[in-house]
Amino acid sequence: MIVSPNPARTLNAIGLIVVCGVLIGAYFFQFTLNELPCPLCLLQRVAFVAVGYGLALNLIYGSKPHHYGIMLIAAVYGGSVSIRQILLHIVPGTGSYGSPVLGLHYYTWAGIAFFLVILGTAIMLLFEGQYRKLRDEPSHEEFGGQKLAKFAFFLLLFLAAANAVTTLLECGPLICDDPPTGYKFLEQLEKSG
Repeated sequence: MIVSPNPARTLNAIGLIVVCGVLIGAYFFQFTLNELPCPLCLLQRVAFVAVGYGLALNLIYGSKPHHYGIMLIAAVYGGSVSIRQILLHIVPGTGSYGSPVLGLHYYTWAGIAFFLVILGTAIMLLFEGQYRKLRDEPSHEEFGGQKLAKFAFFLLLFLAAANAVTTLLECGPLICDDPPTGYKFLEQLEKSG
């Protein structure tokens, strides 16, 4: 079954796919335009992964208020980082980071996305019926039968691991360069080898 009998579960799966889409989009620009993410951009990616984690918990264990709480905390954190970056570049002539997409920079889009996560999560919290176990709703042992949920979950796992690896390659084991100039860890390996 692709769509769950519980609309909240389906909405959480769709939300997780959207979060994964945002992360895939960030990688698309990183590798096609060679625009390395700055330290604030990397923190926003971490916040998106954390939002995805809350959604994944809802998919695996069923909707719970504390899973939505994780999403809210992550979205507030990510939104704060986005606003910090927007404020760094808001004055005309001070420069910006990355190419604009539809007239807005990535960090502005991230701020909008985090606001929408907060709004969507708050709306989902209003529907208490999602917390009742439905007779037809699979338990977490039957999670594998939900194709959309399973796909979204494993996609998030892959993207979280990819984010950790690419961040290590870009920053090395220490502090990231701001602005980044290349994949520091790979450059250090070339120099030592």
